[in-house]
Amino acid sequence: MKKLVYLFMVLGLVLTSACDPMNDIYTEIDAQQDIITGEVSFTMNDDDYSFLGLTYGNFSSIDDAKAMIPDLLTDKYPVWGDGSLATVTFKVYAPRYTERNLITYTVTTADYDAQGGSVATYNNFSNMGQIIAFLNWKYPNPAYRDLVSLTYRYYFGGGVTGTLNDGFLYVNNEWQFIQGFTNDEYTTMGQSYPNFNSSDEAELKIPIFLKEKFRYANKQPGDIEAIMYKVYLGGGVTGSYVIYYIYDGQDWTKYTNNINETVKFGHDGTRWVPDNTIKYTLTAADYALVGNDRYNNFDVRPGRAEETVEARLAKINTILLNNFPGMAEGQKFLVYYNVYTGTAEVWSMKVILSGGVYVLQ
Repeated sequence: MKKLVYLFMVLGLVLTSACDPMNDIYTEIDAQQDIITGEVSFTMNDDDYSFLGLTYGNFSSIDDAKAMIPDLLTDKYPVWGDGSLATVTFKVYAPRYTERNLITYTVTTADYDAQGGSVATYNNFSNMGQIIAFLNWKYPNPAYRDLVSLTYRYYFGGGVTGTLNDGFLYVNNEWQFIQGFTNDEYTTMGQSYPNFNSSDEAELKIPIFLKEKFRYANKQPGDIEAIMYKVYLGGGVTGSYVIYYIYDGQDWTKYTNNINETVKFGHDGTRWVPDNTIKYTLTAADYALVGNDRYNNFDVRPGRAEETVEARLAKINTILLNNFPGMAEGQKFLVYYNVYTGTAEVWSMKVILSGGVYVLQ
């Protein structure tokens, strides 16, 4: 404000002289204008994807999103400048594999015997390696996306052996395990036989069952489970199918080949760029930590303790390392802090973690 008053005084003086200096004064006034900054979090909608020319409402990769979203931010927030932050949630296409050809097989005594070792001795499997070895032996030349609906005996330990039915899907030159349901689990889901009557019935009941099945499994939001289920097709024939469910922190829902990702962008004064900046304002406890709790500010007057940026940086280092331990190399902070210049003001400092300490950006 003092600077603006000073400029108007200069303006009054030059009115009596030549007009040319006016352009310089206007330029200086423009330079003193505050940069408009903002902070926003949003999830991209259909209109946002359309603006970027994305017909299917998703990105092919996170890298594509990082390259394209800045154009969207420029359009949405055209007057925002240096220091602005945007946290954007978007969809990335991440398809899961389903079956192309179904093979239904029950492991026989002769099959166990042919494997040798403990498998032959006890006529069961006791680990996943043994099952994969069997599949490679039984199907030496599988086709892409062959699904083997395999019924087999498995030793769980403690003298307990049971019969399981799981899926094994051949993709990327390897067998992928697809969890199936036991006969008892089908009974729990209200089925009289170890199958569903339709895929619609399966998709209705499976997510309810998964909520209980994984109740104590410490599943995290975004976890995806591959499930194989059986449907009775009629005439004594049962088909097996693969479906995927994703956990949102509370419920399991059918996975639609899109994963939600979130990336933070920052404005560097010229353009929007992917940025991990955390905005942080010092608290009373922070000032107390570095011995500035009497006035909860830094004294930046000439000759005072925090006059130099190096002195303030050292104290901000102490605060950030104390409050945010274990941050990854390259983590950025935009720190707002109180200063006393003769009047109370709020300043900011941009820092980045480098070599275990925060340095100026």
